[in-house]
Amino acid sequence: MKQAKRVVITGASSGFGEGAVKAFADQGYRVWGTMRDAEGRNAGKKTALEAYSNRVSIIDMDVTDDASVTAGFTRVLSEGPVDVLINNAGVMYLGITEAFSIAQAKEQMETNYYGAIRTMQAVLPAMRAAGSGLIINCSSLVGQISPPFFSTYSATKHALEGYTQGLRYEVSPFGIDVAIVESGPFGTGLLASGQAPERSEVLASYGELAGVPAAMGAHFATFLQSEAAPQPQLVVDAYVALADMPAGKRPTRTVVGITWGVDEMNAAKQPIQDRVLKEMQLESVLGGADA
Repeated sequence: MKQAKRVVITGASSGFGEGAVKAFADQGYRVWGTMRDAEGRNAGKKTALEAYSNRVSIIDMDVTDDASVTAGFTRVLSEGPVDVLINNAGVMYLGITEAFSIAQAKEQMETNYYGAIRTMQAVLPAMRAAGSGLIINCSSLVGQISPPFFSTYSATKHALEGYTQGLRYEVSPFGIDVAIVESGPFGTGLLASGQAPERSEVLASYGELAGVPAAMGAHFATFLQSEAAPQPQLVVDAYVALADMPAGKRPTRTVVGITWGVDEMNAAKQPIQDRVLKEMQLESVLGGADA
């Protein structure tokens, strides 16, 4: 009997992550979903997802904590190497950029950037030994553009994209693909779970402009709950589609939902990005042009 492929999906308590756990279980994968406080406030979500399929296990993991990630992947890797890792966990704060504290900027980096590095470093040795594997990093349109009021969040996604692009080249000779999914705005609850800026004295100095981010967030929230809004399942479908593609043929970036022109930016930038291999005389070592 052929062994089921193994997938790890971070941020499985809601949104894209919760949907992806179910979708990959339906595809016959052995699914490990991760979430914080799986035995406490998220215990009900853990129970529901594990009841959905006997292929699903939910483990408590905080991607911002080295020990938590190590413990979680020790359990996962005891069954064998991970075939697919989906870095889906994320946090987003929307507001006057100057008014966010350094601590708040770090909090977002710890989850969205360093958290992804922690999980990738946990799976890559076994993937390299196996000569195969897929890592999907969930970015955002604002990993390529920087709208007002998104700056601290956007910085984390720009960092993730820069890390992912270079890593993709480096691990491709081992048969490993690294891909980015750039999602537009979706009604996943990400916006509502954010924090307001802590530096109240800075907010006060912005006058009427200080109220703009909240009004914009309310407008987004209303739209994303409407029938006209794109559905989160589109991102889940993108994850599954990437996993189904032949190794070495997966695109670097996949834009999902509202695009804000990022798909056009990617089409123009990727050939320029790929020229770095030729100009650094690395083609013979790292392969040809990127997809």
